[in-house]
Amino acid sequence: QSREFVMTLLLSIFASDILPIAIVAGVGYALARFLGVQLRTLTHVVFYATMPCLAFDMLVTAPDLGRDVAAMIGVAVLVALSMAAVGWMVGSAARLSRVDTRAVMLVAMFSNAGNYGLPVVHFAYGDTALAYGTIYFLTGSVLTYTLGAFVAAGARLDVAGAVRQVARIPALYGVALALLVLGFGIDVPTPVLRPIALLSDAALPLMILVLGVQMHHATLPQRPGIMAVTVVASLVAAPLIALGWVSVLGVAGPARQAAVTLSAMPVAVATTIVALEFDVSPAFVTSAVFVTTVLSPLTLSPLIAYLR
Repeated sequence: QSREFVMTLLLSIFASDILPIAIVAGVGYALARFLGVQLRTLTHVVFYATMPCLAFDMLVTAPDLGRDVAAMIGVAVLVALSMAAVGWMVGSAARLSRVDTRAVMLVAMFSNAGNYGLPVVHFAYGDTALAYGTIYFLTGSVLTYTLGAFVAAGARLDVAGAVRQVARIPALYGVALALLVLGFGIDVPTPVLRPIALLSDAALPLMILVLGVQMHHATLPQRPGIMAVTVVASLVAAPLIALGWVSVLGVAGPARQAAVTLSAMPVAVATTIVALEFDVSPAFVTSAVFVTTVLSPLTLSPLIAYLR
């Protein structure tokens, strides 16, 4: 009877929190497959229009997030550093080349907290968790183009180039404006707030469509052994490490739910951009995105049940 209850619970979580995302992603896949919808155009809409508004709207309208904002940033940084160490150990144990080891590190470090993670957090835990999740996601975005660039480029890192990449993340400006509004108690006029809210509402469904379009361009893995270890690191080891760090930093409630869930997401699609830019086994990285995305419902459903 208890086994039936657990199965029913997991199926319920999958049906309510993950399946809707898979269906919308499937629509994105179909748009790319049959209508030739361009990934770059959709990505630009999300990156430049909806994400800054989502970041602003979530922070301005959220309840007081308090000290957990700094803790969320800390968890995101510590999980990324911990997973970098895990990726390096995997590469060393498998005696991979330096380039391939850096590819494994990239894959392990960064999860798809945006296109996939934020909608899951919203469905599973609600608006407050989504606000915390936005902080985690933005921290990961900065780390991807700084720490990720450092890992990919090694000693050849162009620091100025990394800074320019970070400065191109529009959502950071949404966060900065939100902090100014909150810090000075500014009353945002309704004619300004409403279009921001409309674009914010459009962000999550568009991000899921982008995920589906990206999946259309994914490839099957060519190194199944290393890929299997990488999948376990991304989908199993990362949330376990995140559970440890949220405990150390005293993060609880919706912040804990958001941080651990986002750490357990499949490999971030942005890693493919970094891998291509620095020629760090881009085929392997793209395959890792595909495989972890397909397998993620098997690990996310029980994790959400546990965190609830």
